[in-house]
Amino acid sequence: MIKKVLIANRGEIAVRVMRSCREMGIRTVAVFSEVDRTARHVLYADEACLIGPAASKESYLNIEKIIAAAKMHQADAIHPGYGFLSENSTFARRCKEEGIIFIGPSPETMDRMGDKISARKCMKAAGVPVVPGTEKGLQSVEEAIGISCQIGFPVMLKASMGGGGKGIRLVCSEEEVKEAYLNAKSESLSSFGDDTVYIEKFVEEPHHIEFQILGDMYGNVIHLCERECSVQRRNQKIVEESPSPFVTPELRAKMGEAAVAAAKAVNYIGAGTIEFLVDKHRNFYFLEMNTRLQVEHPITEEVLGVDLVKEQINVANGFPLRLKQEDIKQRGHAIECRICAEDTEFNFMPSPGIIRQLIEPNGIGVRIDSYVYEGYEIPVHYDPMIGKLIVWAVTREYAIERMCRVLHEYKITGVKNNISYLRAIMGTPDFVQGKYDTGFIAKNGENLQKRLSQSNTETENIALIASYIDYLMNLEENKPNGETDNRPISRWRAFGLHKGVLRI
Repeated sequence: MIKKVLIANRGEIAVRVMRSCREMGIRTVAVFSEVDRTARHVLYADEACLIGPAASKESYLNIEKIIAAAKMHQADAIHPGYGFLSENSTFARRCKEEGIIFIGPSPETMDRMGDKISARKCMKAAGVPVVPGTEKGLQSVEEAIGISCQIGFPVMLKASMGGGGKGIRLVCSEEEVKEAYLNAKSESLSSFGDDTVYIEKFVEEPHHIEFQILGDMYGNVIHLCERECSVQRRNQKIVEESPSPFVTPELRAKMGEAAVAAAKAVNYIGAGTIEFLVDKHRNFYFLEMNTRLQVEHPITEEVLGVDLVKEQINVANGFPLRLKQEDIKQRGHAIECRICAEDTEFNFMPSPGIIRQLIEPNGIGVRIDSYVYEGYEIPVHYDPMIGKLIVWAVTREYAIERMCRVLHEYKITGVKNNISYLRAIMGTPDFVQGKYDTGFIAKNGENLQKRLSQSNTETENIALIASYIDYLMNLEENKPNGETDNRPISRWRAFGLHKGVLRI
């Protein structure tokens, strides 16, 4: 039985895993880099271990240091979270060699699904639909041009290894192939240590739909329905929801069956995700398998009432699945927004710095998975995601209304962030009506910027009002005794009263 878990990660996912462990009576060990000494996951854990400098390759990506920390603290198991070493089969093997339970699938499964070319072949053999494309890595620009012309534009050039939107290029003409090919290979090599790229036919007006799956050591596999992940910028998700407003009950059943078949084909153990592309005619194609917990897993938890981390740990303990497919019933609607320290006006560039003020929303149906606090400095070395804001309501309409409310309440100062941008998304007609695909951001770019400008103007007005109030209060405090205030109420003050700012 697992009694102590080392979390080989940082940030919100480390805290999120620790919370489930604490509820299960399992002790936790945090690992941290030098720059993360004061991070929340370090403060929350029962034990903590410094593993190296800020650079990921010398800390969170250093397999031997993490294994040494697990042995030193006598951890029974390691939970990898997402990112870093979560899909690294070498890491999973080293855990096995050292007698440490890896809370995730087997190294063999990770090998088969980590290489996207190999995964495509495996899925075709299992009868799961795949997007037309190459069955091996490209060897030259000339080959890339020839195959692209054969398949027909537009096409996607994609890295065989990795994920997170890296090593991916959309190519719409023959003239674009060379640059896209070279850039995709270069980015793939720097991000994953492998420059193998392949070609897939680009599915126009696609929906990015993923199915959560769970498997145990006894061959049992179930799916936990879908998540709509089509609101993306730079091929990275920023808003997810469940159920999908696009998926019909009939399509859900077909895709769920395909997801289970995909998992069984590789003897999947633990929690994982099968990602699909679905075209406008509701034809679906296998995209990839993520052999780990997804960032967006909370919305599945909210609509199903299941703690996926606890399920992972139970499977790792050797227990059979506690749930059967007939137990899986979606209830209500959940939406997740990724809160990031980034400059939405400057191509979403990361915006590290010190959080000066933090006001988090709360209330019925509100969940925040985060790791920051006032005074915490977001480091430059890692992903800029601050946390995830999740809401649940009985209907999609009510969930959108709730998300609008909590995004209005969410205040972060000291670093640029995307909260205003997310508010703009929530008010965009295409999103409200559920009529959107992965081209949503590009299609609604002008509308979003307009809404964002309006939001920024309101923020500036409030700041000016607050300054004026401060000025008035200073005058009140410093005026001679007995002096009456005969100043007229200004338009600023009237505006502030109208907006409720001056309710003091």
